[in-house]
Amino acid sequence: MTGTTPPLWPGAARPDLAGRLAIVTGANSGIGLHTARGLAAAGADVILACRAAPRAEAALAQIAPTARGRVWAETLDLADLASVRGFAARVKAAHGRVDLLINNAGVMAPKRRLTTAQGFELQFGVNFLGHFLLTALLREPLMSAPSPRVVQVASLAHRQGRIDFADPQAERAYVPWRAYRQSKLAMLVFALELARRAQAGGWGILSVAAHPGIAATEIVRNGPGLSSLTALAMQIGKAFVVQPGEAGAWPVLLAATDPAAAQGAYYGPTGFMECNGPPGMARIMPHAREAETGRRLWELAEALTGEAFIPAP
Repeated sequence: MTGTTPPLWPGAARPDLAGRLAIVTGANSGIGLHTARGLAAAGADVILACRAAPRAEAALAQIAPTARGRVWAETLDLADLASVRGFAARVKAAHGRVDLLINNAGVMAPKRRLTTAQGFELQFGVNFLGHFLLTALLREPLMSAPSPRVVQVASLAHRQGRIDFADPQAERAYVPWRAYRQSKLAMLVFALELARRAQAGGWGILSVAAHPGIAATEIVRNGPGLSSLTALAMQIGKAFVVQPGEAGAWPVLLAATDPAAAQGAYYGPTGFMECNGPPGMARIMPHAREAETGRRLWELAEALTGEAFIPAP
């Protein structure tokens, strides 16, 4: 660590991540950008997995000045499973192992129902299914690392979320925030189910999750829009609960680096109602812990992506 590189968050000791390979999805802006910057400054080699190459290159230019590890951009469109497969194939061909996978990229509450290349509701497809497939395809390089870790970026929205197994793609009725809450609950359920299966199967993968609290990032502008009630509420409450995007990344960085992390740990801000403040342990709602929900969601994801998530032989 040098005197010119700040800690991952105020008062934190900077870990030494030299020699470790990290992948951050959605690293071109918001939480992903700040997470990638922190990991690179701590010495990790970081792949910026982004949908749009020009924005990825712009992010690379922002990260490079404080990076101690190598940083480069790769194209990954989580709304197209073919792109996910192509990205994973390139990673596997170029790298023998992946130490850290940060499943961060997300879509928030578009006003009308949009679909992925395979016809999935966009939020369920990008936020959850694309990340499920990516993790499944990278299982071998993950399991080749000495202490691999997968971090799912969930949300406070999981508290009101429910998995609608009868209509997971919101084909019968699309309600933007209901679909968003379901997708973020799915991310947390996935983290907990992966933790259970990894522990039972001896896979060696540590599965954890984090949420950013309420952070001011581009996801609102790109989703419900600045004229939405959510954006208005964020503006009104800015002085009280909304924190900058950099602070929103702190729980993700803690989840990625905490040496005391346990299987299924969940991190978030420790301030008012977990909306802001320094990072620490977060509250998981009981319905997210239900093993039967985890099993059903896992099997649904395998069926929809066509990829059986099994350990390497």
